[in-house]
Amino acid sequence: MAKIGVVLSGCGVYDGAEIHESVITLLALDRAGAEVVCMAPDVELDVVDHLSQQPTGERRSVLKESARIARGEIMPISEIDPGDLDAVIFPGGFGAAKNLSNFAAKGPDATVQPDVARLVRAMHEQKKPIGAICIAPATMAAIFKGSGIKLNLTIGNDQGTAKAIEACGAAHTNCAVDGIVVDDRNKVVTTPAYMLGPSIKHVAAGIEKLVAKVVQLAG
Repeated sequence: MAKIGVVLSGCGVYDGAEIHESVITLLALDRAGAEVVCMAPDVELDVVDHLSQQPTGERRSVLKESARIARGEIMPISEIDPGDLDAVIFPGGFGAAKNLSNFAAKGPDATVQPDVARLVRAMHEQKKPIGAICIAPATMAAIFKGSGIKLNLTIGNDQGTAKAIEACGAAHTNCAVDGIVVDDRNKVVTTPAYMLGPSIKHVAAGIEKLVAKVVQLAG
């Protein structure tokens, strides 16, 4: 049985992990017979009211918010040993580019939360597969910026975001919502999900393909 980490970035599309993408990922992994380990950085960041889509001025724990999706079964990334995992998957949502890195604000000048960067670099060094959904591939690009490692990624077809990813040293491949881009050399699998939408059934088609491929590579 593959042991696969799922990295969450809060709870809710505008300031954390996209809930649909996260649940589809967890469901697909369970159906594939994988053992899932949910994790998130133990940091506090700002909150967005999901009804008005405006900042509230509050700050909340990314780990505690992520625990809502994981039903309390979650660990801080800092406590995760990459050697214990066979693969890792990052759902999207704005938190993937705000809480796991500051790509949303800084673009190609982004820095990455240190525990997230440590995990991803270790998984890559150990030649274990990495899945990234929606905007999460942008954080993957930021992690390997300047390393000489050229990932092939997709966030769909948004040219502005694609150019920012390419400025980090990664390649970008346009992709439909129900498709995946597989970087065989680096064992990285990406899909656009809600970067394209338009609905949960379309998003699910791509995420389910991504999970199947990550599980295959992990085997």
